[in-house]
Amino acid sequence: MDLINLFLVFLKIGAFSFGGGYAMLPLIEEEVVHIYKWLKPTEFVDIVAISQMSPGPIAVNSATFVGFRQYGVIGSIVATFGVVFASFFLVTTLARIIIKYKGSYLVEGIFLGIRPAVIGLIASACVSLFQTSIVDGKGFMIGIAGLIILYKSKLHPIGVIMLSGVMGIVIYSL
Repeated sequence: MDLINLFLVFLKIGAFSFGGGYAMLPLIEEEVVHIYKWLKPTEFVDIVAISQMSPGPIAVNSATFVGFRQYGVIGSIVATFGVVFASFFLVTTLARIIIKYKGSYLVEGIFLGIRPAVIGLIASACVSLFQTSIVDGKGFMIGIAGLIILYKSKLHPIGVIMLSGVMGIVIYSL
């Protein structure tokens, strides 16, 4: 029954999240942190960070990690299959319809309506991750410094991450 629950949770996440991994984060967080309590909020932030650094989509990496954490290898397979199943089925089915009615007013209207919702979901994920990640004023300053460096310089995001890690070591070890 528990593996079925795991599958159904990630099936729901995959089926009702539009806009990719970042748009899925609020729903993933709600399910795995608040409803099922499979992870603590800080663990969820860690999973997001690891999922971003790992190759592949954030939602798939998150599902794989949560599944593994709960039920080992079989759990990771079940959760990963759950999160991709709905998308695979919907994309395969809807691709034919969208191609057939590509320029129609109805299809264009649907996509114009979905875009603002995706932006809202991504913004929600940013706020949630910000609230959990910034634990004190020092962390906030590292975050602001990283943001400024990223946008004001030509430093690659990987360099900003590494520089932020060095800043954390220096600031938090003093």
